[in-house]
Amino acid sequence: MSLSADEVSRYSRQMLLPEVGRSGQLALKKTSVLVVGCGGLGCPASLYLAASGIGRLGLVDNDVVDKSNLHRQVLHTETRVGQLKTESAVETLKAINSNVTLEPIECRLNRTNASDIISKYDIIIDGTDNPMTRYLLSDVCVLNNKPLVSGSALRFDGQLTVYNYDSNTPCYRCLFPTAPPAGTVTNCNDGGVMGVIPGIIGQMQALETIKIAIGRKPTYAGQMLLFDGLNGSFKTVKLRGKREDCISCGANRTLGSELMDYEEFCGVQCNASQSLKILAPEERMSCKEYETQYLNARSDHLLIDVRPKLQADITKLENAINIPLGELEKGNGFEILEDLLAKEMDRNKSKVNVIFMCRRGNASQKAVRLLKSKITNDKILIKDIIGGLEGWAKEVDPTFPMY
Repeated sequence: MSLSADEVSRYSRQMLLPEVGRSGQLALKKTSVLVVGCGGLGCPASLYLAASGIGRLGLVDNDVVDKSNLHRQVLHTETRVGQLKTESAVETLKAINSNVTLEPIECRLNRTNASDIISKYDIIIDGTDNPMTRYLLSDVCVLNNKPLVSGSALRFDGQLTVYNYDSNTPCYRCLFPTAPPAGTVTNCNDGGVMGVIPGIIGQMQALETIKIAIGRKPTYAGQMLLFDGLNGSFKTVKLRGKREDCISCGANRTLGSELMDYEEFCGVQCNASQSLKILAPEERMSCKEYETQYLNARSDHLLIDVRPKLQADITKLENAINIPLGELEKGNGFEILEDLLAKEMDRNKSKVNVIFMCRRGNASQKAVRLLKSKITNDKILIKDIIGGLEGWAKEVDPTFPMY
């Protein structure tokens, strides 16, 4: 393998580094990298790997570009909303460096296809945001003896480490042998993220990958980088070594090539918002039913939006009154609600309709249960709206701004 005149010119500035040189650039050209997830982490990582001259770049994703992605997923553009992320990523990366072999893989990794895909690449980058895929990638990388460059970003915080680099480096399961309780892991969809944060972590993932490719030990093998974007601080934490009793990489490991059901192990479906089923069907109504029976019919009712104030400030239905579920549970919000109910009762002696709404129809169910446990007045009829504001935007008003 050799470098063309175009490649020498293109990569000359990094080839001038004594740590890289011609041999390092050839090593990059010989290396294949699989990026799992073309999102906030995968986009900047792929961007810099392609620009650096990685020989072959695989891109795994089965999602499409959404407008809410664009503030952090820098490979995608406005004109590609609705397009497959893998296609969008390839289009951008090809325009940056046509020398790189780009391999879009439109699928979601699972225990039946992961090993076959991962075995074809030298280094794996985890750009996902859920524990099921993290366990899967770690286990498969151990089975196939592949280093796993892992990153995460949420709100103003980022983390980075390299798993399974050598015989002393732990795998993901060494650090987290037990899956987190279902519902306790927040992703960008729910918790939000400052777009720059995954950009920084994704670039660091690319840098660690380049070091591995040119034969240098990555800085964060056996260590974890913690980045606080709000304070602008970096901290490095030393990680414990491999666990002898780790079922994936330990001396007497029990996890074989058949792997496990990761959704069952984590108690949650991959990339799925958990839909609670607390209420009976008669305690709920669809978005269309609410529009027809209450808004269009101009029927008296109280619409209580139980999302946090921060979310309600972004967007809400005009007639909604925001009383966050957390405030209701603490009691101070309940006082506000009781006052509203008393005024409605004075105005309408026959009955009062109270309807709860939230983002997806989960918190609203909890609010119904809470109110029913405290109020026994049979003149107060309490329901919630199935699907919340997301359902409203899909079923009733496609122009309603969602986040």
